[in-house]
Amino acid sequence: MEKKNENIVYWMLWNHGQWNMYIAATLEGLCYIGSQNASFEELTAWVKKRLPNYDMLENEEVLQLYAVELIDYIEGFRKEFTLSLDLHGTPFQQSVWKALQDIPYGQTVSYTDIAERIQKPQSVRAVGTAIGANPVLIAVPCHRVIAKSGKLTGYRGGLEMKEQLLRLEK
Repeated sequence: MEKKNENIVYWMLWNHGQWNMYIAATLEGLCYIGSQNASFEELTAWVKKRLPNYDMLENEEVLQLYAVELIDYIEGFRKEFTLSLDLHGTPFQQSVWKALQDIPYGQTVSYTDIAERIQKPQSVRAVGTAIGANPVLIAVPCHRVIAKSGKLTGYRGGLEMKEQLLRLEK
């Protein structure tokens, strides 16, 4: 009996210049961009936690359009991502990730700004936690969120990656 394709996470190791990360998508859209130079285990752990009933299948063809958008962004030809996303998180996380997508290219905001944008000004810490759980680095631009003081703070991909992305957008 043939397996239905809707419960598959397609993945590939994306390499472009110094950039080296796992990316993954379902048939609904891009669901994961990993940390730079992270192990395959980072992706498999995320899939087990967020999509436990999904099988994983390496397939560069399915991910090609997402890879092209990433390359265009890294090369400075793209300021926003247009392909569909398939974000898996709680309703609160979803609201935070939506607010992140509204931050314009080349601009930064604070965690407090995001908490206010989602109309939960008391939830700055929870906003930080939701941002840390963002499964789609770069395309959902959590790198654009910095401390109120202007200081760079935590980033799943590491502060070096956050700095690189912010420099790229300057």
